Amino acid sequence: MSGIQPDIEAFRDAALRCPLPPAIELIGEKWSFLILRGAFNGLRHFEQFQAGLGIARNILSDRLSKLVAGEILDRQPDPDDGRKVVYRLTEKGEALLPVVVALRQWGEDWGHGCADIQLADARDGEKVARVAVTAKDGRTLGLKDLMWVDRRTGASMRRHEMEHVEL
Repeated sequence: MSGIQPDIEAFRDAALRCPLPPAIELIGEKWSFLILRGAFNGLRHFEQFQAGLGIARNILSDRLSKLVAGEILDRQPDPDDGRKVVYRLTEKGEALLPVVVALRQWGEDWGHGCADIQLADARDGEKVARVAVTAKDGRTLGLKDLMWVDRRTGASMRRHEMEHVEL
């Protein structure tokens, strides 16, 4: 087959070092995302998560432990009731807001969720803008506008170059 032949071994090695699989391992499971959604919406106690999500206690306990271990949530004694604990988003957890919003918007666009309630700017009540991949100058970028650049060598590869790979 004619065309550019990328180094598929280098691609495979880079895929193994990609940050996406460990991120998905930590937050990519349904209940973890729903716990995050709950935390973004003010749920703080085990009982609130359990009642609000309808999740089994053992599954909730496991997912909360993983999110705490992954430093997405912080677990502290409740200052108002020493018998309870409070789960709060860490800075690392709050940084997931664009991910959760983007996934929600995707679900709304492709018919996987109810859009009766929309996310709005607290300052003016206006609906938030679409989450998008943007260039340094603010342009919205699509898949065809992107390429990968090796930080160490500066070598780059465009997506279309991968279409001619023979495995």
